[in-house]
Amino acid sequence: MSITLEQAESVATAAIEKANAIGVPMNIAIVDEGANLVSFHRMDNAWLGSVDISIKKAKTARFFDMNTGEIGKLSQPGGPLYNIEHSNGGLISFPGGVLLKDNSGKIIGALGVSGGAVEQDHEVASAGAAAVS
Repeated sequence: MSITLEQAESVATAAIEKANAIGVPMNIAIVDEGANLVSFHRMDNAWLGSVDISIKKAKTARFFDMNTGEIGKLSQPGGPLYNIEHSNGGLISFPGGVLLKDNSGKIIGALGVSGGAVEQDHEVASAGAAAVS
């Protein structure tokens, strides 16, 4: 079962609340288990260049079933996934993309967040992911 629109909007609301709490406008993309965009929010004054990044973070996390920060660690020179970011029409291999799982631990989609420092992106994405019900 993929994430529903209702679940996706709940995830987005939690991410937006966290972004507001840290004072950083974000782009928030949610994809289903097939990596298809289900929900997208661009907060007021969020960077335009981060629209595409947030979507690619969500897709990257789902394509490889791991958070984008973990892919980044594996894609360093000499790493087993070196240059992977050039595959699939371009991936994002730094933090801000996280998996979304249901209560049983099954992956139902992914969330990508972009607009701040990568640590802030990951913090907001993690807050959104925690809202899956």
